[in-house]
Amino acid sequence: MSFDELPATGTIRRAPTGTIERTAPIRRVEPIELLRRVPYGRLATSMRALPFLTVARHIVCDGRILLRMHSGFGHHEACDGSVVAYGADNCNDATSGDGGDLWSVQFTGPAEIVHPCPEQERLFGAAPVSVNGEPFAPAYLRVDPHFVTEHTLNF
Repeated sequence: MSFDELPATGTIRRAPTGTIERTAPIRRVEPIELLRRVPYGRLATSMRALPFLTVARHIVCDGRILLRMHSGFGHHEACDGSVVAYGADNCNDATSGDGGDLWSVQFTGPAEIVHPCPEQERLFGAAPVSVNGEPFAPAYLRVDPHFVTEHTLNF
């Protein structure tokens, strides 16, 4: 195989025999796929002309994001049919001292109230017991990411 025939991904090195070898391909993780690495993020939109930011549990399904949040404050109703912003990161990993890279992903897109199937509900895992002293009552939103950004800090 000649140098020109090698795929563009991966690391290329010259083997001791003089032949060219390609190591395992370097796979870049897409920003939305990074969300699979952390369970929670922050949902932002406006409600009655005031901005709000709330914590939500997320899962990635078919390129869309399913969110589980507390229904008691009506935030999910304010999001239904609106464009929302969502972001998550692994910045808590900075305290672990493992020397890994930090990242954050943010996206905007339309949201709608959904009722997940039992398999999707299981992916969310255990729900909180309470929110601000009230029993947790789940509401689910599906967000279709349209504009996605990723920021990384490399160490």
